[in-house]
This record gives sequence, C-alpha cells and structure tokens, in this order.
Amino acid sequence: MADKQISLPAKLINGGIAGLIGVTCVFPIDLAKTRLQNQQNGSRLYTSMSDCLIKTIRSEGYFGMYRGAAVNLTLVTPEKAIKLAANDFFRHHLSKDGKITLFKEMLAGCGAGTCQVIVTTPMEMLKIQLQDAGRIGKRRSNLAKTSYLVFFSVTNPKLAAGTVEMKSPTAMQITRQLLREKGIAGLYKGLGATLLRDVPFSIIYFPLFANLNNFGKRGAEGPAPFYVSFISGCVAGSTAAVAVNPVDVIKTRLQSLTRGNTEDTYAGVTDCIRKIMRNEGPSAFLKGAYCRALVIAPLFGIAQVVYFLGVGEFILSFLPKKDK
Repeated sequence: MADKQISLPAKLINGGIAGLIGVTCVFPIDLAKTRLQNQQNGSRLYTSMSDCLIKTIRSEGYFGMYRGAAVNLTLVTPEKAIKLAANDFFRHHLSKDGKITLFKEMLAGCGAGTCQVIVTTPMEMLKIQLQDAGRIGKRRSNLAKTSYLVFFSVTNPKLAAGTVEMKSPTAMQITRQLLREKGIAGLYKGLGATLLRDVPFSIIYFPLFANLNNFGKRGAEGPAPFYVSFISGCVAGSTAAVAVNPVDVIKTRLQSLTRGNTEDTYAGVTDCIRKIMRNEGPSAFLKGAYCRALVIAPLFGIAQVVYFLGVGEFILSFLPKKDK
C-alpha cells in the first residue's frame, strides 16, 4: 500500500472496486481452476485450462464460464475490503516511526488473512458448488442421460423419480438448504482449510509486495509509480498463490458437496491429504496452480493500482464535509 494515510471508508471503497474489476476479468480462469482441482483420477474431463474453457463454452455457452460469478461479485467487495483494510490497520499499529520490520509485516498479513475468512469461507463455499455444477452434470449425463440433481434433491420424491427436471442449483437454493440442514456452520464448511490457505497467503503476499514496491519508489519518501505497484502486486500475488496452492486443492475438495459417482469423499483435512497422496500422488496438490496464479496476479495488481489512483478518496470527495 502507499504510505500516505488513507481513511477507512476510502480503503473499503478501493478494496471493493478492485475486487469487482479483478473478478470480472479473471472469473473464467477461476472456474477452470475449480474444475481442474476437483478432478480425480479416473474422472478427468479436462486436460488443461484451455481445454476446460473450450468445453465449457461448447456445452454451457459463453455465460457458463461465469457460473457463480454473482456470488463472487456480491461478496468480493467486503472480502477484499476487509483484507486490504485489515492489513493497513495492523501495519499502522505495528509500525514505529513509520518503519516496520519484516516479522511485523508478516504479523500484519497474518491478521489480515484471519479477518477475511469471515466472508471468504461462505463465498468460496457457494461459488465452488456453482462452478463445479457443470462438470458434475457433464459426468452424470455421460454416464446416464439424466438431469443433474443437486445434492439436496433426493429429499423430493418427484425429483428422485425423475418426473421433474431440475436445472443446476442457484446460490439461494444452496444457502437455504445448508442453513436448514446444518445452520450457519454449513456455510462455514472448510473454515480450517480456508484459514490454512489465506493466512499463509497474506503472510507471503503483503510483505513481498511492500518490499518489491519500495524498490520502485521515487526517492526516500516519494510513492512508487503506478506500474511498479501493478507489477509488484502481480508478482507478489502469483508467488503467494502458487505457494499455498496445495492447501487450496484441499479446501476445494472439502467444500465440494456434490461429486461424481467414482470420486472420493473426505472427512477432514488430514483425511483429504491422505487420500490424495494415496490415489493421485503429490502432483495432485499442484492442480490448477497456474490458473490460480493467473487469477491472483491481475487481481492484486489491479487492487494496488486502484489504491494508487485513489479512487475511494475521489468518490468520497463528492460527499458533503461535516463542519468541525
């Protein structure tokens, strides 16, 4: 982040706008990442990111690449705002005379990653079901020409009998079913894995970005040019994304409610690790790594540019100021 003092509302606006722009640009790649990560040996539909996107367009149309985008666009604003604002907050309170050590930068990142899971976990939970619905539906239609039934449809006799055709689930349907069956905890399935992913990510990303950005500063006090902030955000984001990809695979598998007939189910993080190692080998933990790097790099590069341009401050400047 820039060293200048930015108000909390401006930080929240900047984080929200950056999230909206970034998600809109890279969501199809994120969908490919989810589908590639959920593929298990013996149930491979896609060989690569490009193969996944081409097959998705052919079978589901262009907008099939944006399954789950509404959930992400709705919740990414508070998620990115919390993450970026929390990091700034912790950095401010951990710094001394405007300077901060690497260890304290990592602590600030840890705090930011911990705060964001409040929104990240339910957002990812819903998004994954919607993104993976096309893959599951394709597998089931290949095995038997029947409609794709969502995980809760078996409770409906008509659906179970096949007399009513049902489309892929909506976010509201999934939310209502989870709340009805498991309460609020249903939306927070995979919370532990999300923490294991997002806390290390922030510990790596924020200090790495800050130090890369410092190399491009104009003088001791001057800000770095916007292109330096963009490149620093991209490099730091992609590095952190690849570093935590094994945990992202585990999180995706744990949060997937519907699976193919031959795919494993998991009781928890350790059970997931054990079964992946036994059935797919260690290389499975790198599934979707380059997709995730391609998603995260521009997402955080854009975030830093939005901060640099001061979009939030510009918007707030139109509000009437209170007289002191």
